[in-house]
Amino acid sequence: MRMRVLVLGAGFGGLELSTRLSEEFGADADVVLIDQSDGFVFGFSKLEVMFGRTTAEAVHHSYRDVVKPGVQFVQSAIRAIDPVNKVVDTDSGEFSADILVIALGADLDPHGTPGLVQGGHEFYTVHGAFALREVLADFSGGRVIVGVMSTPFKCPPAPSETALLMHDSLLERGLRGQSQVDLVMPLPTPIPPSPAASDALLEAFAEMAVCL
Repeated sequence: MRMRVLVLGAGFGGLELSTRLSEEFGADADVVLIDQSDGFVFGFSKLEVMFGRTTAEAVHHSYRDVVKPGVQFVQSAIRAIDPVNKVVDTDSGEFSADILVIALGADLDPHGTPGLVQGGHEFYTVHGAFALREVLADFSGGRVIVGVMSTPFKCPPAPSETALLMHDSLLERGLRGQSQVDLVMPLPTPIPPSPAASDALLEAFAEMAVCL
């Protein structure tokens, strides 16, 4: 009897594991990969779309095109997980496994910051970043605040990268002279675990008049 592995979540962890299982066991393993999305977008690609450098369609990678032999991809939302019996209930029915791997990642909570949803925008989700493309395209100058609401947060370089890309975008459109870009975060440096990277960012901020 073939070993049945159920992988919940098709982020980097789920994709890497399912790929290694395919390479290591081939037909001896029955791997099912479940995710509620039909594909994924690399983190840096969200910013490329957000600043109008490419299209949403160009950065979307379908899971069905990237899964390896022996891996079945199921697009479905997960309703409940029984870790003892290794059974998962989804919108597509029930799945059982010999080995259950949970790689669902973390959810963002924009509502956790009062006023953010009503008066601001987030660029950490695909939907949020893509929606900002139109907002930024209509921006005619003013003050831009890139804010980190709390720690820890995903991808420490992302806020700094966004602030610098904002500078470049406004400069290209002839709006930088009438705009202010601020990066606000509850940290003493942009990337505390990496002093060298933080120093380089601080130099770039000073050169581009990005306030931290």
